[in-house]
Amino acid sequence: MRKQQRIKGALAVMVAFSFVAAACGDDEDSSDTVAPVETTGDTAAPDTTAATDTTMATDTTMAGEECAELTPVKLQLQWVTQAQFAGYYAAVEEGYYEAMCLDVEILEGAVDITPQTVLANGDADFAISWVPKALASREAGADIVNIAQVFQRSGTLQVSFVDAGITSPADFAGRKIGNWGFGNEFEVFAAMTKAGIDPASVENVAQQFDMVGLLEGDIDAAEAMTYNEYAQVLEAINPDTGELYQPEDFNVISYEEEGVGMLQDAIWADGTRLADEAYQTTAISFVAASLQGWAYCRDNVETCAELVTAQGSALGLTHQTWQMNEVNKLIWPAEGGAGYIDQAAWDRTAQLSQETKNLEGSTVLTAAPDAEAFTNDIVLAAHALLEAMGIDINGADYSPIDVTLTEGGV
Repeated sequence: MRKQQRIKGALAVMVAFSFVAAACGDDEDSSDTVAPVETTGDTAAPDTTAATDTTMATDTTMAGEECAELTPVKLQLQWVTQAQFAGYYAAVEEGYYEAMCLDVEILEGAVDITPQTVLANGDADFAISWVPKALASREAGADIVNIAQVFQRSGTLQVSFVDAGITSPADFAGRKIGNWGFGNEFEVFAAMTKAGIDPASVENVAQQFDMVGLLEGDIDAAEAMTYNEYAQVLEAINPDTGELYQPEDFNVISYEEEGVGMLQDAIWADGTRLADEAYQTTAISFVAASLQGWAYCRDNVETCAELVTAQGSALGLTHQTWQMNEVNKLIWPAEGGAGYIDQAAWDRTAQLSQETKNLEGSTVLTAAPDAEAFTNDIVLAAHALLEAMGIDINGADYSPIDVTLTEGGV
């Protein structure tokens, strides 16, 4: 992919603030905005430095009441309300979007909702989606662009009982291997392919979005996220002991550690609309406020868990606290700054998507993504805003908290 010109230092601050000024100012000021950004890939990480904390932001940004008007924005999630999306809910609750002159409506996802399709159809302004799924949609004609890679690491696992003896993907042969489908199986199949196993030769079991199949013995190894389904088995009672299951009761295969982890939750924008300066302005403001929300949740785990629970999460507070803690591990530390799209991680995801076969023998992608499939221009301008406000976008000193799970995650 060809290099983009990176915005850095004082120039970045000036450019980013000119975008926000355009959004918050009146019509007479709108002609002062900068030229549109190019949606091209980048190869080197920016030189970023950590700042102080997340609490001073609204003192240094333009408060909502100073905006000429709030720009309405719809964000489509890829699943229901839970701590996986806590940063966006925190940005609403803490007023970060409003301070950036945005009125954000968060749209919940569901099994039958494809976020990138909602975005491509014009029914949302931004969407959260895993990169392989979105790239498959882009190859099929959806003009969508990754503008911020929030999750820097994969959180997908395959979990089995210890006595099943499944310790690596090579052990999947001849076993019942669960996956959720809907594009969530790509890493599972990539691990099989790497181990020399044709996914079609394995008994692949359609798994519900829970761990009941594993706990009841219908699946030998179940797909799980570090932040969700893995906690569900640790929240279940072991009938042999009458106590909660413990980590030592299970074998856990991490696809990130297996070298087949693919990039997951990213913020996707409408590629056609990125040519419009007003939409660029909105995109930079939206990414900046969203990352500020994620920084807030990094530093306020329990508060963000309480927030998503109060928003109507189907799972309880201790489960959401676990989830928030594990999600933070996928984001922080962020060497290039939260949301920065690392070229090597992108290339690995793209390559795996071209090599991984599905049950029909075809691959996720038929060719490498084009150079316009992602851009770091938006997130770098957002970084400039946040650094000028004293927000730590790297989280170099991040460390997780200890979470004690309870039965059912209540």
